[in-house]
Amino acid sequence: MLDKVIEIGILFDFYGSLLTGKQQETIQLYYYQDLSLSEIAERLEISRQGVYDHLHRAEEALRDYEEKLGLINRYKLLKNELDELEKAIKEYQIENTVKSNLIKRVEKIKKHL
Repeated sequence: MLDKVIEIGILFDFYGSLLTGKQQETIQLYYYQDLSLSEIAERLEISRQGVYDHLHRAEEALRDYEEKLGLINRYKLLKNELDELEKAIKEYQIENTVKSNLIKRVEKIKKHL
């Protein structure tokens, strides 16, 4: 279950704003506030089955967005490449100020990922 929570959390971070308002709210209540289906149903004034349907559709949509857009995969690849570049810069025998400037530029790029 923890793997699914992490997976949905990452997908939601990248694609949550593409979901409907009801789907966003349901994901947040279930995964972030750890409410049960019954508690969410009561809060949203819908049936337990309605909550389940919103969750299921939202999870499916998030996975579909990643399959089509691949932003998470691209992020991971870029981060790995930047980590390797940073490591190589630190190991390379160059003047300390040049090395420092290169590392700062890599860190700047990482902040924008």
